[in-house]
Order: sequence, then C-alpha cells, then structure tokens
Amino acid sequence: MIQLYNTLTAKKEPFVPIEEGKVRMYACGPTVYNFFHVGNARCFVLFDMLRRYFEYRGYEVKFVQNFTDIDDKVIRRANEEGVGYSDIAARYIKEYFTDAQGLGIRPATVHPLATDNIDMIQKIVATLVERGYAYPKNGDVYFRTRRFHDYGKLSGQAIEDLESGARIDVNDQKEDPLDFALWKAAKPGEPAWPSPWGDGRPGWHIECSAMVKRYLGDTIDIHCGGQDLIFPHHENEIAQSECCNGSGFAHYWMHNGYINVDNRKMSKSLGNFFTVREIAEKYGYLPIRYFILSSHYRSPINFSQEVIEQAASALERIFNCADALEFYIGNVPEEAIRPEEEELVASFGACRDALIEAMDDDFNTGAGVAAIFDLVSLLNKAIGTGTLSRGAAVAGQAIFCELIELFGFVKPKRQDDGLTAYIEEQIAARSAAKKAKNYAEADRIRAELLSRGVVLQDTPQGTKYTIQDS
Repeated sequence: MIQLYNTLTAKKEPFVPIEEGKVRMYACGPTVYNFFHVGNARCFVLFDMLRRYFEYRGYEVKFVQNFTDIDDKVIRRANEEGVGYSDIAARYIKEYFTDAQGLGIRPATVHPLATDNIDMIQKIVATLVERGYAYPKNGDVYFRTRRFHDYGKLSGQAIEDLESGARIDVNDQKEDPLDFALWKAAKPGEPAWPSPWGDGRPGWHIECSAMVKRYLGDTIDIHCGGQDLIFPHHENEIAQSECCNGSGFAHYWMHNGYINVDNRKMSKSLGNFFTVREIAEKYGYLPIRYFILSSHYRSPINFSQEVIEQAASALERIFNCADALEFYIGNVPEEAIRPEEEELVASFGACRDALIEAMDDDFNTGAGVAAIFDLVSLLNKAIGTGTLSRGAAVAGQAIFCELIELFGFVKPKRQDDGLTAYIEEQIAARSAAKKAKNYAEADRIRAELLSRGVVLQDTPQGTKYTIQDS
C-alpha cells in the first residue's frame, strides 16, 4: 500500500483515494513572468513523477497545474517592456513548456489560467461575503481570517503567532491585520475585470481555490507544492475553500523541500538562482531531472556545478547499459532462459520490487534510483560474461526499460543526419581490414571515427560504438 507523508497531520498515512482507482491532484504552477529556475523545477519534476507513479500503480490520475498569468510581477514586467500582461504570460507559458518537455515533464491533464477563471473566483468571493467570511472595503474584498477557527492547521501555528499573508501591505482598510485579499480594487495602469465590488483583479490565493473547485471538485485527494507555500498560500487556500464549500479541501498535502545554494534557499529574490534553461544549455535537461529525483522529496538538497556533473555521469552509466543491452540482444543467437539463469532473472525482478517498495514508502525516489543502479550493476556484470542467453537478456531489458521510462531517464534521440550509416560502413571496413591483417588501416579507421566523437569497443558479440557529446 502507498503511504504518503501528510503535512496536514505531520505523519505518514496510507493513501486512500476518495474514489477507488482514481486520484485527483493539484499542484501550484509557475507565475509566468520569467524562465523558471532549478528550485521551481524541483516541484514540477517531483509531482510529474508522483503522477507517473500513481499511473504506474494502476490509478487513473486527473492532474491540474495552473499558470498564474495575472500578478504584480507579471504586470511589472509588462510595464517595463511596454506590452500587455497577456503578452508576457503567453511568452513565458511557451517557454515553460519548452523547459518542461526537456525535463521529461508531461503536460498536466489541465493547465488552467487564472484569467480564464475570473467567473469562478468571483463566485467564491461572493459566497464568502454572503456567509460573513469576507467583507468588501473600497473595492477590495478581504477574508476574515479569525472567522475560520481551523486557520493555522496546515502550518501548525497558532493564529496569534501568524503574520498577514496578503501580497499587499497591511493597511487601515482591514478589520484585522491577519485578513488577506480575495479581490483587489483596480489601480491605474493595471488590467481589471468588472465585479460586484468594482473593477479589479483577483488576489493571489483565490485563484487556486477556484481552479481546484472547477476542474477537480470541492474536495480533492492530493494538493502539492513547495515547502515555501505552506504559509500563507496553502493555509489561505484551505480557509477560503472550506468556508465556501462547507467541506474538507484536500485529504493529503505534500510539500517538497528547498533546493539550496551554499545552504541558502534558491530564489529569485535572493539572486542566487539558476534558470533551468541556462543549466540545460551546458549540461542538458536530464541531469537536472536526475539530480532532483536522486534525493527524497522532503529533504533539502544543495545545488552546485559538481552535483550536476555527477548527475550527468550517472545518467551516462544508465544510457551505456541501455546501449549495451540492445547491442548484446541484437548480436547473440535466439535462446530461451536457461534453468541456471532463473535465479539471476529473479534478481532482476527483485530490483523492481525494491523500487516499488521504496516508492510506496512516502515516494522515496532516491531509494528508487538506487534500485535502478542495482539493476544496472547486475545487467552489466551478466552481459560482461558474454554467456548470458538472449532470453535472460531480454527479460532484464524489459524490467530495465520499464523502470527508466517510469523515472523519465530515457536518452533523447539524436538527429541521425546519415551518421549511423557512415559509422556502420566504417566498422564493416575496419572488420575487413583486420581480417586482411591490415592493422594500420583498422587503426586509421578507429582514429578517424574517434575524431568525430565515435568510440569503438570490440566485444565477443562484435564491435559496438558510442557517440560522445561534443
């Protein structure tokens, strides 16, 4: 049974879905005013992996991840460039999908925009006002935080110890400094929408409540996000949603730890961030994914050039194993699994079992990655003997591919442009030269291929090659 650490209860709990065989989950997406950084990527990669794992375990998953396309930062960027806020949002939504695809992040079931849900936002605000949980003041609408007696249950803080979570300064309009904005009155030069309280735009927290309600329902299975969103964002989501709906908001809350640089949280405000795009230009996208998944999601992890280089080397070991398996299977005779190999084949399956056990225990991707490398070691050793039957190799390959595809550790396909045919021609020419004992010509061909980044390796099954990235 899958067990998850629930921030709401501060303990691991068996996962029991609202509807059998189905998972409804929501993750807070990016505010689209810039490229996202590696710290943001941790959340996106992890909860893509969570969705993948639930599907792997047979669940039907409806996954919603929003785009905050109206926000102080989006408006500021638009004003700086002299364009509309929607131009900025559209640009960086497009850039998000470029980076997300590179990271192996599948599109969510729905990627709603805040501005496409103004009607639902206003409906929730109106309900809260009608029930006395919110009040309008000079075009703004505020939530009465103290009216929600469970406020603070997610962050575990007493309400007296909490500070205002609004994205605007504490002001005299509020009945209480803890109250937060649901709707903001229009300001000169800002986009605005008509409402019962005057032209304005949504507060930050209300958009997620509206999108959860519209696309997933009043109560969902899992709500995900970064640790920094526990307070005030998620605390405020709970308050406004439960007061509006009269029911629990999310059964499980999952929060990932920070990515640190020199042991300080990576963030745009501190200026110590690296965008995914700039890291990918140097190392590729998949080392970033590997770096994120190689640790437990709730643990803080430190980012550095060294760890990305280590991640790239680890991935290369996985890719080399995949290539070696494919080459071996393609160059040995058809043969079923021999009786003496059954224990070895069972050990391949034991690696899969270990991965599932790790992932079932609070989504331990780090231990899952370790199980993949246990399988890599077994396969490399078995192939290295040169005596593995094709049947056993195929059985190992099936499990190996299943696991690396689950984790998204699949080597991007290289654009061929005729190189493969050329390499195979040169390998054939080299084999002919060696047969004719023309070793100088064979060495020349090897050196010429190496100059193109093609490394040859002679094996009992024939000559295999790898192409080194330039």
